[in-house]
Amino acid sequence: MQWLLGLSLLLIAGNLRPVFGSLSVVLPEIMRDTGLSAAGASLLTTLPIVCLGLFSAPTPWLSRRFGAERVLLLALLLIGLGTLLRATGSLPWLFASSVLAGAGIAMGNVLLPSLVKRHFAQRAALMTGLYILAICIGATIATASTVPLAISYFDGSWAHALAIWAVPALLVLLLWLPQALRMRAEAVDPAAQGGSLWRDPLAWQVTAFMGLQSSLAYIVIGWLAPILRERGLDSAVAGYVVALTTLAQLVTSLLVPSVAARCRDQRALAVGLTALSFTSLMGLLFAPLSTVWLWAVVLGCGQGGLFALALSLIVLRSGNAQITAQLSAMAQGWGYLLAACGPLLTGLLRQWTGSFASSAGLIFALSFAMAWSGWGAGRNLLVQPGLRAQ
Repeated sequence: MQWLLGLSLLLIAGNLRPVFGSLSVVLPEIMRDTGLSAAGASLLTTLPIVCLGLFSAPTPWLSRRFGAERVLLLALLLIGLGTLLRATGSLPWLFASSVLAGAGIAMGNVLLPSLVKRHFAQRAALMTGLYILAICIGATIATASTVPLAISYFDGSWAHALAIWAVPALLVLLLWLPQALRMRAEAVDPAAQGGSLWRDPLAWQVTAFMGLQSSLAYIVIGWLAPILRERGLDSAVAGYVVALTTLAQLVTSLLVPSVAARCRDQRALAVGLTALSFTSLMGLLFAPLSTVWLWAVVLGCGQGGLFALALSLIVLRSGNAQITAQLSAMAQGWGYLLAACGPLLTGLLRQWTGSFASSAGLIFALSFAMAWSGWGAGRNLLVQPGLRAQ
């Protein structure tokens, strides 16, 4: 039943991003209907990312206590219920849904790399590429379909269009339930209990790279559609452009893990993909609107590669499944707290300056720091719990 396990993990991965992509394309309507300010919209788009950081930290302990497979059940339940709460359309419940769904996504983010390492050790690069592919497909479908669903099936109700994405999560929960209950928790490897990773600079470089690439990614997920609408595109077209960006990620997200695994180190790959993403973001901010489709494809290739590389580095820099979970929790816990700064500052800059053009400096600073951390994280070394500071 290895094929069913692999399929289930891919379907779980496909439910880790619709919460984000679906919200961004209707954010102007939410602001209009609820009176939410640009600063409030920043908080709404940032809160689930903060939850990704906060709820990543306890996930390895939960995994050791109850088993990774059972914790994934809880993750799917939280994602489904959190997404369903959006149907109310009220601001308090929108914020509450962000917390619940963000907690579930955090658990899934941490556990999927370790489960791939454990169950597909001989095909880790392929499975990493496939589950990143599934994440991108889920994000693409949600981003492209939310506005048409609201218009065609829900009488323009953005609340019901957002809530519909609870259905896939709850269906996958039913598929995963018998498998999770049947599996036994893995025995703890004493090598994974030798100490924390906090004193290992390589672990912090992996963490910084994860957080900085995620910061740029969530600027795109949360604000690219409003940026394009401010530049003159209508809501549906802006949603299609963002969907094309996530669709273009499919190519590099599938290729990069295998390429990274074959390289002696991943330093050049990290810097090159960073440059590609920065250039395309500048094009989407300032180039003529007639070129946005081209820049969307280039951006998707860059960001798909960066996300795939960040997750691949977690696997490549760790020696076993439990250290992978430990590094994954650190990289995604602290990394997503760092990532939250990007979309939050983007919204605040828009409110303070009246234009999204002011985000160019922020994007440059994040890109420069990402290239620097990627150069360090790409070294051909392994993190070691309880290691020295260099």
